[in-house]
Amino acid sequence: MDSQIKKIDSLLSEKRIKLHTFEPSNRKIWTVVGTDMEYWFDPDLDFCSCPGYYFNNACYHLDFFQLARDKNQIELITFSDDEYESFIGGLISEL
Repeated sequence: MDSQIKKIDSLLSEKRIKLHTFEPSNRKIWTVVGTDMEYWFDPDLDFCSCPGYYFNNACYHLDFFQLARDKNQIELITFSDDEYESFIGGLISEL
């Protein structure tokens, strides 16, 4: 249980949930930095590409998303629309 508390604390304090916004289109992509890699994360779809979600349909990233949002512990990153295609390509290559 102690390791789970450390994971949650790290998720929040390190702002490991990220919202990438592309301008001027205002497209948004969510990611979360896991232990080994960055995962695609979509709270609106209740989806995370992390192994916990994939194998157990249980993901602490999703479970604690609202707490991260409430505590303003989400990193906001802005890109230009020109970077969208390479960003998506990099994200998909890690899946």
